[in-house]
Amino acid sequence: MIILGIETSCDETGVAICSDFKILSSYTKTQSIHQKYGGVVPEIASREHEKYLPNITNKVLNDANMRFKDIEAIAVTNGPGLMGSLLSGISFAKGLAQALDIPIIPINHLEAHLNSVFIDHSELEAPFINLLVSGGHTQLWLVKSMFNYELLGETLDDACGEAFDKGAKKMNLNYPGGPEIENLAKNGNKDLINFPRPMINDNSFNFSFSGLKTSLINCVNEDNYNFQDIAASYQEAIVDTLINKFIKAMDKFSVDSGIICGGVAANKRLRKKLSELDKKIIYPSMKYCTDNADMIAFLAEHKINNKKINFDNDFSAYSRGMIT
Repeated sequence: MIILGIETSCDETGVAICSDFKILSSYTKTQSIHQKYGGVVPEIASREHEKYLPNITNKVLNDANMRFKDIEAIAVTNGPGLMGSLLSGISFAKGLAQALDIPIIPINHLEAHLNSVFIDHSELEAPFINLLVSGGHTQLWLVKSMFNYELLGETLDDACGEAFDKGAKKMNLNYPGGPEIENLAKNGNKDLINFPRPMINDNSFNFSFSGLKTSLINCVNEDNYNFQDIAASYQEAIVDTLINKFIKAMDKFSVDSGIICGGVAANKRLRKKLSELDKKIIYPSMKYCTDNADMIAFLAEHKINNKKINFDNDFSAYSRGMIT
């Protein structure tokens, strides 16, 4: 089945075509306009999606040597995410589906991330622990099968990606903050500042990053350290916190494989420290770590194939919500 996927949950405008569980073509446009504001401006993001979607869709179809009449279904992210951004994608998808008289499939953004690893690793067998780390989410999942998940823990306040972004903004770095802090940290002393590792002694699998963020703000205000050392020590605290909970979950549930997905999965320090452990850690391809339409179309085809979808065009967006 030929499925057109659309992803507009935040500030990436993504379109992809999937058929027989293979990505035939895809394109993701990151909205660089937000850099001058130090973060995503929701109203601007939704307008940018509306501007980019028609051209990107045409490009993806041309790259796959297809026409609109070849599309058999449309999959679109309907949450969680920014409401305006989601509605931009949904409106475009519904209009296209109606014009082509084909079904439309709403896809949960988090569930797509959890299953993105299967795009390149179809041989992977559950169960495994999945650490989903991004600008909006920090969650630990026990994945029992492709459609059977258990949420073990999540952040009680800021997501780790948000902590990176806000920390970078305090140090007058560009957005997004994760790559900026990672680059600055290369020349810093990661052991110089003893930032807190929130909740690592807690028995739950929950996270908290607001206190760590406050510690960085205080450190910058005191002006006793250079930014390279602050960035390196701050990054180390975030990475240590993530790894502590991740490994604890793998051990408790006696799971051999661990998956890292979401934008923060690209962090090289996180990957290096995990590579030093005696654990089997698997990552989606780098292009599938950040928000993309490939994972939306891919999951939709699996849902259709496994009869896990009820075709109904009467759906809307939701800013918060779990996998149902």
